Amino acid sequence: MVTTSAADSNMTDRELMTMGDMVRMLPVFEGFDHESIVSVAEECATLLDTDDGLDQVLDMVANSLAARLHETAYAICCDIVAADGNADQEELRILEMVRHRLDVDRLAAAGIERGARARHMKL
Repeated sequence: MVTTSAADSNMTDRELMTMGDMVRMLPVFEGFDHESIVSVAEECATLLDTDDGLDQVLDMVANSLAARLHETAYAICCDIVAADGNADQEELRILEMVRHRLDVDRLAAAGIERGARARHMKL
């Protein structure tokens, strides 16, 4: 979540709020200390600032998640990108990297992306 939000160097309030909501509401975060989201985000941001930080973060995610959760992780990233209503090139590139690293097939990714877009549309 943090990686996709930070991709364009601008973590919007909407993205931060969406991250907090997801951590509080999604079953995949059950048992996660909701109060630690800020410190976890800061640790991730610090790691991203290192020389091969993005690759390290993506490797950590891919290696620590069970394969059955790869699509869930990708869906969460898509929701973060869609949260502020604007997906720029940097965010789309990060999504592509996440998709490849998590081995989410293109058809599943297209459905996930379309769902995220639909969930975050405004009147």
